[in-house]
Amino acid sequence: MIFARFMTIYGHKFKSVFQSEDEIRIAKREWALSLRAFSEQELVRAVDRCKEEFVWMPTIAEFLKLLRLDFEAFGLPATLTAYEEACRFADHPREHHWRHPAVYFAGRETQWFRLRSEEKRQVFGDFEHNYAELCRRVVQGEDLAIPLPKGLPDRSDNTRVDFVREWGEKNGVPPEQAATLLYYLSKPKGAVRSQLRSVAQERARKWGLEVLLPEEAAPAPNSAR
Repeated sequence: MIFARFMTIYGHKFKSVFQSEDEIRIAKREWALSLRAFSEQELVRAVDRCKEEFVWMPTIAEFLKLLRLDFEAFGLPATLTAYEEACRFADHPREHHWRHPAVYFAGRETQWFRLRSEEKRQVFGDFEHNYAELCRRVVQGEDLAIPLPKGLPDRSDNTRVDFVREWGEKNGVPPEQAATLLYYLSKPKGAVRSQLRSVAQERARKWGLEVLLPEEAAPAPNSAR
């Protein structure tokens, strides 16, 4: 995508940088390795800025500097870096010292339970969207470092995972399988949740588990965000 846009933006100047198709192929590989921590949205914005900043196609170092310009100014990590941090500390988000509050709030909006239990292809798009919106708000001057009320534990995201763990232990289901089966509990009550529960019930049957999946998780007393 980047090289295709560079060809359009810089025309013959782009072609003059490379002597052969092999050089282009090698360059594409190196660029891909260097930019793997950034999302497509970030890359698109950086290419747009190249039209204003560079007369010739930028080097990788120049492009990386452009990518990090807004983020570094506000202490915001790149999207993939933020996602990996959110996943790594999703089991105890209130105890972790986050690189930036935007990472915490993006994780909370995406749901810690999903970050703990779903594959990247299922959840990264939602995290990316939430994080991009939060970054936009930060760049526009919003302060996300709002302290939570003292004395009120953040149990909103832990309640469901505690229920899943206890349900698994009670029914002899391994934690990974329990989290997969009870994923539907993260959805609002209604047709979608009922359909996902039916799918999960069939999956349990195929796994040889003679269990009846619950319709809802036990509510958490005095839960607060």
